[in-house]
Amino acid sequence: MPKIIFPLIFSVCFSIVNAQVTPLEDDEQLEIEQSISEVDSTWIAHNVETDQPTFESLKDSILYIFKQHQQVSEIDSLWKKELFNSELFDEMQASVVNFESESNDTIVYEELSTEILIKQLEILNTKTPFDVSYTKALESTIKRYLKTRKKSMQRLMNLSNYYFPMFEEELDRHNLPLELKYLAIVESALNPRAKSRVGATGLWQFMYPTGKMFGMEVSSYVDERSDPLRATESAAKYLSTLHSVFNDWNLALAAYNAGPGNVSRAIRRSGGNKDYWSIRHNLPRETAGYVPAFLATMYIFEFADELGFTVPKSGFPYYETDTIHVKQTISFQHLSELLELPLEELQFLNPSYKLDIIPFIEGKNYTLRLPIDALGTFVSNENLVYAYAKAESEKNNKPLPEFFKQDEQITYRVKNGDYLGKIAANYGVTVGNIKSWNGLRNNNLRIGQRLLIYPKGKKSNATTAQNSSSSPKNKEYIVQKGDSLWSISRKYPGITIDNIKKWNGISGTSLKPGMKLKLSKG
Repeated sequence: MPKIIFPLIFSVCFSIVNAQVTPLEDDEQLEIEQSISEVDSTWIAHNVETDQPTFESLKDSILYIFKQHQQVSEIDSLWKKELFNSELFDEMQASVVNFESESNDTIVYEELSTEILIKQLEILNTKTPFDVSYTKALESTIKRYLKTRKKSMQRLMNLSNYYFPMFEEELDRHNLPLELKYLAIVESALNPRAKSRVGATGLWQFMYPTGKMFGMEVSSYVDERSDPLRATESAAKYLSTLHSVFNDWNLALAAYNAGPGNVSRAIRRSGGNKDYWSIRHNLPRETAGYVPAFLATMYIFEFADELGFTVPKSGFPYYETDTIHVKQTISFQHLSELLELPLEELQFLNPSYKLDIIPFIEGKNYTLRLPIDALGTFVSNENLVYAYAKAESEKNNKPLPEFFKQDEQITYRVKNGDYLGKIAANYGVTVGNIKSWNGLRNNNLRIGQRLLIYPKGKKSNATTAQNSSSSPKNKEYIVQKGDSLWSISRKYPGITIDNIKKWNGISGTSLKPGMKLKLSKG
């Protein structure tokens, strides 16, 4: 979770130059329309004459038009790096899971006395519907965060500037306490693609059945649990329902983490007591640390100035982006090339697309989220973008993965000799699918382990995967023009994009023809 950037650097990080788009004169508009028309006519004529479009000249022409009228806001590179990094999630999860063992330790943090903490908690308690009464367990959590995770909390404050305005708007729409925005920090450390060890996904960590209950789609292309807007709306509805059941916000939070059944059982085992701190010993271990983690996070954020944090005043908030419905299947790679946006930025703004591809499916409305000014560029040149994307796909002859929904669930028990590639092939899914559904962080399996699988088709003979001719006979692959990490991983069952990146020390997704890639751990 930790990413260390000091306050003075961040005061620079959050400065954004916002360019104002000025109306075009009539002759300028005419010039653009004529240049687009010329590109279109060149494209059509060349297709008719040779049946082979000049891709590079088309791309150059499109980029030329874009550049003439592209007034894109500059986002500081350090700020982008903060937004796109996701390492804070593991640290936050560990702090919740290990709460019980850590809470027994005596934390000495001289910068905050118990007396001052009690007074500040009393002030906070009057401002919020949550019970933030002083307890030794809460004091221990707060002081541990301040002593061992202060730099991480500073980074989370910086990241919150992007999401919190959207969270607050949605929470207000459902008449919920705005302080619930801090729950997303405990759940995911503000990482929309975060996946827990049990498969919970997104900013608000929805399991597959709960996400489906709230209408969030999960398919081969899309996981709407990672869509910030859809997930926040669903979280607001779910939290509202839980509060109506328990009529207590601390219990509602516990139910969000452990499920309402576990909270109800803890209440019964505690003789009907409905005070969270009184029933906490009867809750699952992780939930015992969940509410203190939320209250500690809320306290630190609410008293950030007094605790010596640098509170961000500006940044790249969610409302400085907007969406458009796509009219044709298009990849992030093509968008990155034409809009001159980093691939990482497109991935960050559109985290629900699992394969970096936005599909076009009849009856569906899939959207592309872009910075507002880049969106204007896209809209002004939409036909050219689609023409280029289609031409590149045809030229590289890259088949797109088949679209399928994850509807039917089975439980598979791992047997001797099984490995992820073999199981994936048997059920017509990918290794990445199985890892995502089960929260697996590596390819290791143990005999008897149960795996949730959403089959694409009927089981095939188990020997298919073992005898596959696409197994990597050589431990090295030479990148060809048009290759991507995804297309390479598809050629070798059992090898994921993450495998290739890890084995070759690749941080991004860009590949160059001629690169040699290791296809094994050795």
